Amino acid sequence: MADNYVDMVATTGVGDIRTHPWLRAAMDVFADAVGGLGPVLDIGCGPGTVTAYLAERGVDVAGVDLSPRMIEHARRLHPECTFSVGSSTDLDLAEASWGGLLGWWSLFNLPRHVLPRVLSSFARALVPEGQLIIATHVGDGDLLRTEAYGGVPVRWTTYRWQPVQLAALVEQAGLRPTAELRLPADEHSGPTVVLVAQRER
Repeated sequence: MADNYVDMVATTGVGDIRTHPWLRAAMDVFADAVGGLGPVLDIGCGPGTVTAYLAERGVDVAGVDLSPRMIEHARRLHPECTFSVGSSTDLDLAEASWGGLLGWWSLFNLPRHVLPRVLSSFARALVPEGQLIIATHVGDGDLLRTEAYGGVPVRWTTYRWQPVQLAALVEQAGLRPTAELRLPADEHSGPTVVLVAQRER
């Protein structure tokens, strides 16, 4: 699936925040907010599009993804950035070691009982005033996918959240939500929420 996804981004711009002004604006604000706080980790970075965008903005950022093939693409497309293979559920994130963390369309496959634990690990890993930004699908219930990105057979579940539910999980993890952007469905995706939160001092 990784090859098809990379081809889709290259040909249509889907997944590239440069083509979405509101998403690009959210990422620009995030980049400004993490400046001087420490390194940033793009968790579920895919082919590294957002990682590279942040690097261009002067952010000390690295990417990690579960898919070795995605990481191969990321390293090929963005050799100036650092990428590694890893899972959001099994990252060795030292306490208070990261200025910013991203879950940019990379957490919606986590089962509902797993996401709170992952968010808690993110909260512990952030420095005081460190920033978390999440983008995910809005909705109710779970959606089983059997094909994606040009008809590639897959089997995964998209866990959709209402913004208020996601904000509550982030607060329970120990972070303070600071901004929320809601976008309606378009020709490529259903409704979306971008949530930004901060670790208190």
